[in-house]
Amino acid sequence: MPVENDIRVTGADLRFLPIKTRVPLKFGPETLDSVTCARARVQVLKENGTCAEGWGETPLSVQWVWPSRISYDERLGALKAFSEVLLGTCNSELGSGHAMEIGHEFVFKKVPKMLINFNKKNRRNVEPMPWLAALVCASAFDLALHDAYGIANDIKTYHSYNFPYLNLDLGHFLEPAKGSRVSFAGKTPAEFLDLNPADKIPVWHLVGGLDPLNKAELNGGEPDDGYPVDLEGWIEKDGLNCLKIKLRGNDSKWDYNRLVAVGEIAEKMDVDYLTTDFNCTVTDPEYVNHILDHLQSNLPSIWEKILYVEQPFPYDLECNRINVHSLSERKPLFMDESAHDWKHVRLGLELGWTGVALKTCKTQTGAILSLCWAKAHGMDLMVQDLTNPMLAQIPHVLLGAHAGTILGVESNSMQFYPEASKVEALTHPGLYQRREGYLDISTITGSGFGYQMDLK
Repeated sequence: MPVENDIRVTGADLRFLPIKTRVPLKFGPETLDSVTCARARVQVLKENGTCAEGWGETPLSVQWVWPSRISYDERLGALKAFSEVLLGTCNSELGSGHAMEIGHEFVFKKVPKMLINFNKKNRRNVEPMPWLAALVCASAFDLALHDAYGIANDIKTYHSYNFPYLNLDLGHFLEPAKGSRVSFAGKTPAEFLDLNPADKIPVWHLVGGLDPLNKAELNGGEPDDGYPVDLEGWIEKDGLNCLKIKLRGNDSKWDYNRLVAVGEIAEKMDVDYLTTDFNCTVTDPEYVNHILDHLQSNLPSIWEKILYVEQPFPYDLECNRINVHSLSERKPLFMDESAHDWKHVRLGLELGWTGVALKTCKTQTGAILSLCWAKAHGMDLMVQDLTNPMLAQIPHVLLGAHAGTILGVESNSMQFYPEASKVEALTHPGLYQRREGYLDISTITGSGFGYQMDLK
């Protein structure tokens, strides 16, 4: 029997938006100098005849979702082709209900089967497209669905994650860890969210592996476009207080020296917080342990600034069940690429991970469910960027504001392609420029994700 607030999808469309970076971003062994964003629109209908449309956008970050020796163009082509397959399903095969319920059926029931069929048909005898890539393709549609639900019901999307809007409690989607006293029966996501976040949220800056740290490291080939090109310039301009340091994971001397160099700048410029990102290239916890221990012995003030360590190990957690307790005893250890869904988070907790880095690019539905599972089991949260420009920035920062993270949200699109978001910045200036170490979300108002723009 249809419920008053339920929606059903009546149509969808998709387009691809290419963007060039102003400076390169190093992802593990690869370097990103361009990205294609998938922008989806989903049209919905309520039983009372109310029509609405919602929007979602995600960068198809090839190097992040599909590390491989296969050419970039081949991988991007596969992601775009799979996105078109998903579009067909959104136009014809989605049911009705709350966005969480439709999204769960779509993301975790339909998309896995579609990925298997896609790989059989299109990737036979070549490297198959991985699940993380499929999730990113699905996320634009899933985000649009959550936006559309809020607009159809004239409510902020995050305020819809409760009864009477939901038909099902979290017990329908989640199972607690064995032996725990956690129960999801009768609970909703709203119980795990901050539904009245502050207007300003602390923001993290990404220190890429190729980024010059100061003017002495400039080679003269950097862009002259009015934006900083070195770390010290960014700290001064944006009042930064949180730095995420990209490391190699296969060169301990380089990684240690990079940590020290950035740490010394942090001390000189009164930056309080650091985190390290090894980008899935480490296979032995002792690699990271040795770096941390060496830093603690020689430069304890820099070691103290490290708030947590992010995803040093291969992202396929089921195939790489590494016991990481020795590392998480030194510093909080956060899953990122490995946290595909709450079941992977559950496995991570067993292996010794202490926190989860959420991303909207792994779908809004999946992020909310992982958030609830992690919080219920005492794990900490962060919200990490996928260098989200344009529309993608808004749900990303909203997740950071509502999730109750240990400290703010990462946001770095203004470092790599600030001009891409010029139109959106007219409506949300504080969301696309970091001021005094914060982002300002006060302009995000109204129903759905609060885009407040005439979208086409």
